[in-house]
Amino acid sequence: MRRFFSPAQATHAPAQELHNGAFTGYAEKPSRAGAILDAIGGAEQPRDHGIAPIEAVHEAGYLAFLRDAAKLWQEAGRPGQAIPYAFPIVGRRPLALSRIDALLGRYSLDATTPLTRQTWAAGYASAQSALAATHALLGGERAAFALCRPPGHHAGRDYCGGYCHINVAAVAAQAARDAGCARVAVLDIDYHHGNGTQDIFWDRGDVFYVSVHADPATDYPFYWGHAEEVGEGDGQDATLNLPLPQGTRIDAFRAAQATALEAIARFGAELLVVSFGADTWEGDPISAFRLTTDDYPILARDIAKLGLPTAIVMEGGYAIDALGLNVAAFLSGFD
Repeated sequence: MRRFFSPAQATHAPAQELHNGAFTGYAEKPSRAGAILDAIGGAEQPRDHGIAPIEAVHEAGYLAFLRDAAKLWQEAGRPGQAIPYAFPIVGRRPLALSRIDALLGRYSLDATTPLTRQTWAAGYASAQSALAATHALLGGERAAFALCRPPGHHAGRDYCGGYCHINVAAVAAQAARDAGCARVAVLDIDYHHGNGTQDIFWDRGDVFYVSVHADPATDYPFYWGHAEEVGEGDGQDATLNLPLPQGTRIDAFRAAQATALEAIARFGAELLVVSFGADTWEGDPISAFRLTTDDYPILARDIAKLGLPTAIVMEGGYAIDALGLNVAAFLSGFD
C-alpha cells in the first residue's frame, strides 16, 4: 500500500488549546505524525495538485482567512496563537468583516482549534496527501494511506474546529467525483462525528456519508451526528449516522460498521474514502470507546471485503505512545 505524508504537515504546532474550561497542552501535536511514520516505515512525499481541489470544497473567503489569520492576529498586537472567543450563533449573515476577532468567530466552530503562521501550509500539505492517495487509486491502486495531519473531518465548507482546518476526506471525495467517479462514499470511523464532512455533502446525492461514532448526546461535536440526521434535498438518505455509547467494544462497533458497509454497497459507490481515527482505542486520553490494537485489522478486513478502491485518510488518535502501532494494525488489514 502506498503511503503519503509531507514534512510541511508537521509545522503546525500550537502550544495550547482551551479544553474543559482551562488551557492545556495541544493534543493534536506533530509527534502524532512521527509516531505513525515510525510504525509504518515512512511515506512518500505527495505531488502538489494545487489549490483548485481545495477550492472545490471550501469557500474562498474561508481559505483566505486560514492564510491570513495568524498574521492579522499579530498585527493587532496579540501574543501567541489566534483563538476565537465570540461566535455569531444567531443572525449570521454575510458581512464585510476586518477585525481578526470577528473573523475568528465567523470562521470557527470552537475555541479548541488555534491558528498559527504555519497552519495554512500544514493544512494545505495535508490535503495534498489526501489527493495523492486518491490519485493513486485512480491510477489503479486498490488502497492508499494519507497520513493527514492536521486532520480534517470537523472542518466545514467555511469553518474550522476540532483541530481541523481543511476537510481532507471531502477534498478526496470531491476529487474522485471530478475525476469521473459517479458515486463516492465516505466511511467515518473516528471516535467523534465528522460534522464538517456531513455538512459539505448534506444536500448532495452523489456522495454518501456514513459515520460510526460516539453518541453526540455525550460527546463532541454535540450538535451533529444524531441518528435522525439523514440529509435533505438531493441528499435525502445519503447521510447515515450510527452513534454508539461510551464504553463500546469491538462487537458493537463491528456490528455498526457492518450496517455502514451494507449501506455503502446499496449506494453503489465506485470509490471509498475512510476517515480513520485511532481515538477509538481503549487508552485514548480524550475518548471513551474500548477497542484494542488487535481489533483494528478485523475492522479493516471487513472494509476491504467491499472490494472498492479505498483511500484511508488519518483523522484522530491522541495516545501517542500507542498511535503508531494502532495505525499500522489497521493498515495491515488491507494487505
